[in-house]
Amino acid sequence: MAIDLSKMRAKLAASEGKGGGSSKNLFWKPTDGESVIRIVPDADGDPFKEYWFHYNVANAPGFLSPKKNFGEEDVLDKYVRKLFNDGTEESREEAKKLMAKQRFFSPVIVRGEEEKGVRLWGYSKTVYQKLLQLVLNPEYGDITDPEEGTDLTINYGKKAGQMFPSTDIFPARRTSPLHKDRNIAKDLVDTDIDYDTVFTKKTPDEVQQLLEQHLSGDTDDSTGTVQYAQTTDDAADQAFKSLLSA
Repeated sequence: MAIDLSKMRAKLAASEGKGGGSSKNLFWKPTDGESVIRIVPDADGDPFKEYWFHYNVANAPGFLSPKKNFGEEDVLDKYVRKLFNDGTEESREEAKKLMAKQRFFSPVIVRGEEEKGVRLWGYSKTVYQKLLQLVLNPEYGDITDPEEGTDLTINYGKKAGQMFPSTDIFPARRTSPLHKDRNIAKDLVDTDIDYDTVFTKKTPDEVQQLLEQHLSGDTDDSTGTVQYAQTTDDAADQAFKSLLSA
C-alpha cells in the first residue's frame, strides 16, 4: 500500500509543534467569515490559558505583565496607577493604553488545515466566557474529547453598526473524533506547547528600560528586549500584533 502523504504531513506538523514550534506558524487568527476548528485537550486538563499583556510600550508588540501574571514588582503598573490618579483626561487615556490587557489562548486544529498541526488561538474574555458556557452545558460537555468532542464554527467579522469585529461560536450538532486516524489524533493530543517559551518573561530591568524608552520617545530596540515568542522575525512580530488586536 502506498504511503498516505497527507498523514505524513500531519505527523510532521504535529512533531514540529512540540515545544512551541515555529512562532510564525504557531498562531491562528480567524479571518472574516466562517472557520471550523477543534480545541485540542491540554495535558493539564485546562485548554483555556489566561495571560495579561502590556501593549503600546515603546515599540514592543506586547509582553507579559509581571504583576498580573506573576505577582511581581511592576514599574509599568505603578506608572499606570499614577496616570489614573493624576485624574486628567489625557493621563487616563494614556493609562488605558498602557494598562495590562487580558487575553486567552487555546490549542486548536483548523479543519481543512490539519496538516499545519496544533496552533494557538488567542481571544478575548467575551469569547472565553462563551467557551466556558459551552463546556459547562451538559448537552456538550468536554468539547475537546479526542473521540467524541465537538467541532466549533467560528463566525468572525464586523456586524452592521459595529466598530470592531466580533466572534460568534456555533458548536456542531454531532460529536466527532479529533482525526479519523487514531495515530494522528494521538500525535496531535501529545503536541506540547511550551507556553513559557512562547510567551517570554521580561526582567524588571527590561521593563524599566522599555518604560524609559516609551517616555523618552526612543523606539530603538538595540537591546533586543522587545521580543515575543523568542524570535526576532519581523513576520512573527506582525502576526502577534495582529493576533493580540483581535
